[in-house]
Amino acid sequence: MTANPPNLAGKLRYYAAGITAIDADYVRPLLDAVHLIVDGGRAAFVDTGTNASLPNLLAALAHAGLEPADVDWVLTTHVHLDHAGGAGALMQALPHARCVVHPRGARHLIEPAKLVAGSIAVYGEEQYRRLYGEIVPIPAERLHVPADGERIRLGRRELELIHTPGHALHHYCIVDREHACIFPGDTFGLSYREFDVAGREFVFPAAAPVHFDPETLCASVERLMSYRPRAMYLTHYGEVRDLARLATELQQRVRALAALGRRLADDPQRSRRLRSEMFALLSQWLDEHGWPGSVAERHRLLDADVEINSQGVEHWATQP
Repeated sequence: MTANPPNLAGKLRYYAAGITAIDADYVRPLLDAVHLIVDGGRAAFVDTGTNASLPNLLAALAHAGLEPADVDWVLTTHVHLDHAGGAGALMQALPHARCVVHPRGARHLIEPAKLVAGSIAVYGEEQYRRLYGEIVPIPAERLHVPADGERIRLGRRELELIHTPGHALHHYCIVDREHACIFPGDTFGLSYREFDVAGREFVFPAAAPVHFDPETLCASVERLMSYRPRAMYLTHYGEVRDLARLATELQQRVRALAALGRRLADDPQRSRRLRSEMFALLSQWLDEHGWPGSVAERHRLLDADVEINSQGVEHWATQP
């Protein structure tokens, strides 16, 4: 598949129902997953990581005994670049696949200039170039833009695509009713495996700019839970199963971030205090979870999310 296929040791996590989490090699291990679904000899990728993720994805496909021509779908839950930055490059490698994108996101994959500009505004030029490189556009005829609730086939299974705003207006989730599982992108928050305590998972919100809407996000979480799933497969990171507890905690934490944003909305030191107090809040939740990591380790694992979430909360809290 590639001239020098990558070493996949430690990069694949196998789950039930033909689902594999592939480490996207984004920033650090176990931060960003691409999920491969295989059914009846046909395959789909859920999210894509970045251009740098492509060797891992093609190697994982080969490891599953499949060829690029066996991939029917590339399912980009939303167009933030840690989820869809590699979509164009991946589509070039998959001759028969169609890329599924929310109606509000399609134009950004066809012509990525505005998406790139928005990402540079969030990350800064230097970090953007280091993380994402050049975004490859996707021809419009290779996109599939689903209506809310539309169903598609993958091998023998049916996948339902539901629109889930709150994290982003261009977000949808993939529901597999037969196997009682959902691929929620960022709608069900972030759950890093480093924070697991005796197998008990930790979750916190993804409140990225510029579409964060706390009550809409909580409603989308409720919609996901209405399907009574047994498992969620998060882009950040992999399978979680204690869903009733996690959904309750996630909604409480979404509202806590909103309350923090409202309290500091008129503070002259708003940006600085948001970052400081958000880190303290996340650290408090980790203490309650029983996670013993040091302050330095918490900063290592959380600072990037604190920065992005602070921008999202600040943008929401200061809108007229």
